[in-house]
Amino acid sequence: MLYSILIFGSEEQAAAWTAQEYDAVMDRHATLRTQLTAQGRLGPVMRLTPGESKIVRRSRGQVRVTDGPYAETKEQLMGVYVVECATFEEALAATELLDFETGVFEIVPLRYLGGGQLPAVMP
Repeated sequence: MLYSILIFGSEEQAAAWTAQEYDAVMDRHATLRTQLTAQGRLGPVMRLTPGESKIVRRSRGQVRVTDGPYAETKEQLMGVYVVECATFEEALAATELLDFETGVFEIVPLRYLGGGQLPAVMP
């Protein structure tokens, strides 16, 4: 079964991390990606940039666009992993390597509906 692991956290706090704290978090992400890739269970992984997001609301033919993030909360959606796991517990175990002080993780089963293929994007 496919699961999305949605990563919520404080962008403000993440921006205040020292270089060592940032490297430690990114090293754990790299470890998880390496493990899941070797097992053939890793789908797309994305880092969102909520500070650059826009909210679009459509109502009665009117379109209103405002700056993000998505909601008035301290935590923003910061990233997304798509993983293949036999059970919820396997997906839950993946979050151990993703954890950080303000991190909140939402694990959602996905129903694949098909689709195209995105080109590889270089950082």
